[in-house]
Amino acid sequence: MSIWWSLHLRREAASVPLARRLLIGAMETAGVDPEISYDLSVALGEACANAVEHGGTVTAVGPSEAYRVTAYLDGEKCRIEVADSGPGLGARAWDIRPAHPDAEHGRGLCLIRELADHVHIGRPGRGGTVVSFDKILKWRKDAPLLAV
Repeated sequence: MSIWWSLHLRREAASVPLARRLLIGAMETAGVDPEISYDLSVALGEACANAVEHGGTVTAVGPSEAYRVTAYLDGEKCRIEVADSGPGLGARAWDIRPAHPDAEHGRGLCLIRELADHVHIGRPGRGGTVVSFDKILKWRKDAPLLAV
């Protein structure tokens, strides 16, 4: 089984739970183990929150740009990519240190790295950031779309 979908979302806080709910719903329908679905949805939420906060310019009337979420369920693996058009992470992306336990910000990439099996942070051609992460899937015994 191989499925994928892509969302073009406005850089607004309301887009984060929308992306998470769509991912959880698709994975539940396909028969992915709920624990794996939850881990991926938390990682997706963190990546989307970063895109909303850092992924573009903000004008006097609000966010001026969008970001893209693409998810692939291919065989036994799920890959999720979140791409924005902001200034990019630069060298910070490769030297992510755990945030102080009381910090309210700075935990997103660390959480993604803990919840996913493989994480890649890159910069597309003209700027911005692409955060992609993979996780090996586990399936419910009654999964309707069980990978073959």
